[in-house]
Amino acid sequence: MKISCTQENLNQTINIVGHIASKNSNLPILSNILIKAENKNLTFSATNLEIGITAAMRGKVESDGEFSIDAKLLSSYISLLPKERIDLELADEELKIQCQKQKTKIKGQGAADFPLIPKIDKQNPYILSVKDLKDAIYGVSFSASTSDIRPELSGVFLSFNGEELVLAATDSYRLAEKKVKLISNEKQKNLTDFQGEKVIVPVKTLQEVSRILGLIKEDESMEVVDTVEIYLGENQIMFVYNGVELVSRLIEGQYPDYTQIIPDKFGSKLKINTTELTKAVKVTSLFTKSGVFDVRLDYNSDNELKITSSSSQTGENTSSVDMEKSGDSGEIVLNYRYLLDGLQNIGSENIEIEITDSNNPCVIRSENNKDYLYLIMPIRQ
Repeated sequence: MKISCTQENLNQTINIVGHIASKNSNLPILSNILIKAENKNLTFSATNLEIGITAAMRGKVESDGEFSIDAKLLSSYISLLPKERIDLELADEELKIQCQKQKTKIKGQGAADFPLIPKIDKQNPYILSVKDLKDAIYGVSFSASTSDIRPELSGVFLSFNGEELVLAATDSYRLAEKKVKLISNEKQKNLTDFQGEKVIVPVKTLQEVSRILGLIKEDESMEVVDTVEIYLGENQIMFVYNGVELVSRLIEGQYPDYTQIIPDKFGSKLKINTTELTKAVKVTSLFTKSGVFDVRLDYNSDNELKITSSSSQTGENTSSVDMEKSGDSGEIVLNYRYLLDGLQNIGSENIEIEITDSNNPCVIRSENNKDYLYLIMPIRQ
């Protein structure tokens, strides 16, 4: 194998794939990146057996071959090189790397032991905007459960139906849902029996997708790519963007019908500035009971929301913010951490809080974007 490329392209490609490479005492090769030159094509791959990433890279291939090398060492070394041409050559189970003022040899392993990354047929993709997918992942992933007791809740639910993709995540105490318009649904176009598809994707997979979407820098000489393709296979999902393919396993199981807990009627609606409410909740949170994290929202006034908390250890606090209220008066007690998560991820200047009563979940929506909702179960007194 003999190839040459620019330092910028090599460094970026290593950063894209190498992030998931990790130390594994049972399978040390998982800490490696696989470099493959074949038919004038150059690809870099890494896997942790749950997620596999393959990225194509522009470069000159003088001779074919493949070799795996420690991801962390390679990343650290390449990042320190000057932004100029780099030559790589495989010789005697070592990768020779050379630029104008640097020469090095890094030991690695043959490609035969590198785990195979599953392949999914690239047929009938779901296509959506890069920005829409990033916003959706950011808006829902934090609500997934961090416990493995119910594996399905540790993932994000994706429902492909018609012209829409719905993402939802819940840990049983709060729920986030985001609806995204699909640019194209090729399955619906080409399959007469298409009835929609529903899958559960690990949160770490979507976080890795979001990281890659933010990491890739468009080359000025290339056509700007602003769409992502999603393919579903047997227990696998693949995201394709700008020469990068990420394949991940899916979580098996039945996702709960969360739509049943979303109230369809509300007694009160509060319209509040997001920044002002966030500041007030942060102040009040300093005086919540340890382990309970409770703040009380008092909306008995017509134009002022009071947020209160008290603790025998720290004291008490009441903060007030202006609001516009329609409907009934009352109070509701919420976990301030869940409330702040919603406020910090909603991405809207003003929010609407819809409340039924103190015993039923409240729903937070953006004032202008009805495609996103965030639901919090109350703390019952």
